[in-house]
Amino acid sequence: MSQNNTPPHLEKSFANDLERILFDETTIQDRVCAIAREINSTYKKRELTVIAIANGAIIFTADLIRKLDLAVRLDCIHVTSYRNQTEPAHSPEIKDHIRLDIKGSDVLLIDDIIDTGNTLLKISETLRKMQPNSLKTCVLLDKQSRRSVDIEADFVGFDIPDDFVVGYGLDFAERYRQLPCIGVLKKEPAHI
Repeated sequence: MSQNNTPPHLEKSFANDLERILFDETTIQDRVCAIAREINSTYKKRELTVIAIANGAIIFTADLIRKLDLAVRLDCIHVTSYRNQTEPAHSPEIKDHIRLDIKGSDVLLIDDIIDTGNTLLKISETLRKMQPNSLKTCVLLDKQSRRSVDIEADFVGFDIPDDFVVGYGLDFAERYRQLPCIGVLKKEPAHI
């Protein structure tokens, strides 16, 4: 890592867009391994149906399921709420539903971040109508200070302050998802 905690291969292209790095790549991967151990212990060799909320949870989900010692079925659900803003532009809207039949299955819904809780609540309610055996939720980041509905994730990577973050799947205007770290985006990033 360089002096400013930005990985050397990102310095020229993205360092000016991050106010600070909250979690570097090693810290993230260590926490993903710890979450995988919790999930393995919870499901104890049962088959698990993982539903990832696209696009933000894709990188986290890919890393997480490779560390699971379980039979895994995978599907994605696509939801929009932010568009190109740092605050939700509207209530969550499901754009693309899952294709798997989850009736009687143990389901783990994965998202990148829970802030207001509206997205996780809406999708959880939608999936419960499909009659899974069980439904648990997993998020990489939890921004408790922004919660506006009564929902908590079952598995949480990190608690974070009320800052707008990008990297490791999280975006602003569909940019920054590829960053291996998670950082706070400056108010006026150069790449937007």
